[in-house]
Amino acid sequence: MKLPLVSIVISLYNEEGNLVKLFQELFKVETALKDVVTFEYMCVNDGSTDATLKTLQTLTSTYPNINIYNLYRNFGHEVAMSAGMDNAQGACVVFMDGDLQHPPYLVEEMIRSWLNGHQVVLTKKISNDVEKSYMYTIFSKTFYWVLDKLSDIKIPKNYPDFRLLSRKHIDTLKTMNENDRMFRGLLNYIGYANCKVLEFEVPKRFSGHTKYNFKKSFGLAIDSIMQFSIKPLRFAIYIGVLTAFISTMLGAYTFFDYMLFDVKRTGYATTLIVTIFMNSIQLVVLGIIGEYIGKIHLEVKKRPLYFGELVEHHH
Repeated sequence: MKLPLVSIVISLYNEEGNLVKLFQELFKVETALKDVVTFEYMCVNDGSTDATLKTLQTLTSTYPNINIYNLYRNFGHEVAMSAGMDNAQGACVVFMDGDLQHPPYLVEEMIRSWLNGHQVVLTKKISNDVEKSYMYTIFSKTFYWVLDKLSDIKIPKNYPDFRLLSRKHIDTLKTMNENDRMFRGLLNYIGYANCKVLEFEVPKRFSGHTKYNFKKSFGLAIDSIMQFSIKPLRFAIYIGVLTAFISTMLGAYTFFDYMLFDVKRTGYATTLIVTIFMNSIQLVVLGIIGEYIGKIHLEVKKRPLYFGELVEHHH
């Protein structure tokens, strides 16, 4: 009887120091499940500038079921996961990072949950990220609060991309071809019923440092809101209506003050403040509209999501 194939998609950017340890831990999982499933590893090298690719190629002699997809440049984490998903052949796919902060031991429980009938297995961090600064933590909490208020898709906090998806969910995700993407949001968009959640504590990095700085995180936050909601545009309308109402009230007050009490107002300072305020609102609204137009501009070009090639492929 042929055993089902499980694909482990690992996105990698400058993780040469973690790879040996990572596959040692994953091999323990593979050994524990050797009688029920077979494994393939789809490693996506996201334009690493260190020896990540060379180390992967060396590891294929020890772990022949390692497949390597090499992106020609750094396309980003979300695109790297898409490249891995497109090339994964398994009946289910596990997504994880290569920094060992997605603990490999949990993969065994994820796969056993899938074998027991769960179509989606999510993970939840029950401890704060050990490497995140206080400011990053505040930003993260603010981001999820704003996202919850503005987005039509609810994306729960502390649920990373470390997850297992059935082939049915993978095939559905592959039909979504937008260039700006957030995997967590896309999965919540298509929905999932038969789901299990596994909790874990985030370990310290084995080697290297986090690749997500404030700039990347802020960009992802903006993209996430723009992808799943038009509420910012409606918010701009509300601001316009509110400022128009305030302006009308101020105008009426000034008019009746003059007509009834003969009060003459020069109002240079007031006029200047109101003008600057209104111009600021206009710039914000134009910025919001510009973001949406920019997204449309990129999407209608229908450029390929990524460029790369399989440099190691084993079945």
